Amino acid sequence: MAKKTIESVDVSGKRVLIRVDFNVPLDGGAITDDRRIRSALPTIQSVLDRGGSVVLMSHLGRPGGDGYESKFSLEPVARRLSDLLERDVEFPSQDCVDEAAANAAHGLTEGGVVLLENLRFHSAEKNGGAEFAAKLATYGDVYVNDAFGTCHRADASMVAVPKAMEGKPRVVGFLVEKEIRFLSQAVASPESPFVVVLGGAKVSDKMAAIENLLPKADTVLVGGAMAYTFLAAIGKDVGESRVERDRLDDAKRAIDLAQKLDADLHLPSDHVSGKAFTEDGGGDIEMHGEHFPAGFMGLDIGPDTQVLYSRLIGKAKTVVWNGPMGVFEWRPFSVGTSTVAKAMGRATEAGATTIVGGGDSAAAAERFGVAEKVSHVSTGGGASLEMLEGKAFEAVGLLDDA
Repeated sequence: MAKKTIESVDVSGKRVLIRVDFNVPLDGGAITDDRRIRSALPTIQSVLDRGGSVVLMSHLGRPGGDGYESKFSLEPVARRLSDLLERDVEFPSQDCVDEAAANAAHGLTEGGVVLLENLRFHSAEKNGGAEFAAKLATYGDVYVNDAFGTCHRADASMVAVPKAMEGKPRVVGFLVEKEIRFLSQAVASPESPFVVVLGGAKVSDKMAAIENLLPKADTVLVGGAMAYTFLAAIGKDVGESRVERDRLDDAKRAIDLAQKLDADLHLPSDHVSGKAFTEDGGGDIEMHGEHFPAGFMGLDIGPDTQVLYSRLIGKAKTVVWNGPMGVFEWRPFSVGTSTVAKAMGRATEAGATTIVGGGDSAAAAERFGVAEKVSHVSTGGGASLEMLEGKAFEAVGLLDDA
């Protein structure tokens, strides 16, 4: 799956069209987390340092696709990017394919940077529209995919644009190259012991990843609300905990598969629970073992499970973590996730390859101060999960092979 990177292309005097993922959180027009913008800087800077110019395209949020919507405008991103690059970033128009946008892209000179307005203001972006893609394709001499968060989508900018640019260099940026290297290649042949940590709410979200990773894993650690579907599947009383009743057979199948493959699959042996799904647990928070008191629901893994999971992560040579162990946004139920995050950091220091999936896991790694201490934090929640499921991405497959 190794692909040519932007580093291998002579960009001097060329316009480089880069699909980035600037889908950042906004609060009243203010960016609350610019991690995705910062993640794209190495690719952008590489082009500028080598005499090229850059046209950037991205989506933001979920606009209706019928035209400009101010709350989904990328204009705040242009301002932040300008600060980070310490140079002007041209933001030409409220439409990515109108005359002003085209003139800005075609008129670029060496060192220039243009950020186009939100691609999803056009329904053709989500629909993979060929005519829309053809217009965007004229903006560059080179195509770069550096938007891992949308690599699992067949959006126009991800698939139809590089198709329209056949015959020109079509490569990955440094971010996507790193994501592929860790999520695909490292997981394809992990150094043992290989520990997989899976959490989050739903077994249904993780089942394909479990079935793909179990044959390679030495140990699988399960937490989060999905653990209660597993526990219910083997007949445990889980009180009022969230259970996907329609996924009990899936959970039992995963447990049976782990036994068949001789992989150690661990479920929580104790729990932090509350009487309500609220920050204070309905005013009643308890720690207990396997047996749930009446009216209680599990909201985090308990102290014994925290110690065990931390110890097993510490023994690993490769760790993949996807999904929190509890409702980590609420302090009383954050310790399990914090424990796993910090154990990942220590494992990295001891020489392990440690990979954090995107989405909530990435947010937790950031919150608990380990994002810079692990080998890799993915920028794509859905994309990282699909890669862990072993899926191939058309958006990556059609790019130039290394």
